[in-house]
Amino acid sequence: MATEHSAETASGATPKVCPHFHAAVELVGKRWSGAILSTLSERPCRFGELSHGVPGMSDRLLSQRLRELEAEGLVERKVEPGAPVRVSYSLTIKGADLDPALRELRVWGQRWKT
Repeated sequence: MATEHSAETASGATPKVCPHFHAAVELVGKRWSGAILSTLSERPCRFGELSHGVPGMSDRLLSQRLRELEAEGLVERKVEPGAPVRVSYSLTIKGADLDPALRELRVWGQRWKT
C-alpha cells in the first residue's frame, strides 16, 4: 500500500535539496558521464577503448565529456611518450572516490533495470 508523502518535514519546513548533492548528481548523471566514469573505474583506458566501452556515443561527445570531467578534476589525461603519440585517461583520486557510489548504482541497476 502506497503512503502519501507530505511536502513538509516533521518540523513543518519544506525539505530542500542539498546543493552539493544536486551538483554531484547533475555532474555524474549528465548523459554518458556516468558510463565513462564507470568504465574508467575498472582501469585507465585510451580514447578508442573508451569509445568501444561506451557504445552509441560519438567521438565528438566523448571528447567533450572527457574535457568536462577533466575540468572537474575527476579524470586525468596522460600523453604517453613515443610515436605514435598515445593518450590515456584515468580517474584522479577525486574521481576514484566515486567508486563506491558507482558500484552501488551498478548493483541497483542490475536489480531493478533488468
